Amino acid sequence: QVQLVESGGGLVQAGGSLRLSCAASGRSFSSYAMGWFRQAPGKEREFVAAISWSGGITYYTDSVKGRFTISRDNAKNTLYLQMSSLKPEDTAAYYCAAPGSPATTAGTMGVSPMRYWGQGTQVTVSS
Repeated sequence: QVQLVESGGGLVQAGGSLRLSCAASGRSFSSYAMGWFRQAPGKEREFVAAISWSGGITYYTDSVKGRFTISRDNAKNTLYLQMSSLKPEDTAAYYCAAPGSPATTAGTMGVSPMRYWGQGTQVTVSS
C-alpha cells in the first residue's frame, strides 16, 4: 500500500521558518516528479511547489518564490519543503502529492491530477 506521510508542521510567528517532510512508503518515487500543495480554510487547494525526479528542476507558485525551497532525497524516498520568511497568508494544511505516472513532469504538476496524497500537516503562522 502506497503511503505519503507529512510531518514538520506547527505554529510559528511571522518571519519564522519550518521544514516539512514527506516520507513515502509502499513504492519508490525516485522516477516521479513530486510536489507540495496547500489548502487554507474556505479556499481551494492550490499548487505550491514541484520538483523533477532528479531534483534538478523546480517550480514554485509566485507567492512563495524566494521564500520556499523544495528538495528531495531519493535514497530516503523523502520530499522536503523548507519554508522561510513565513507570512500569515501561508497558513494552511500542506499536502505532498505524486502523480500516477512518471511521465508527468514537474512543470505540469500544478495542472495534472495527482494519484497519491498525504494526509496533510497544518502550518499556522501568527502575526
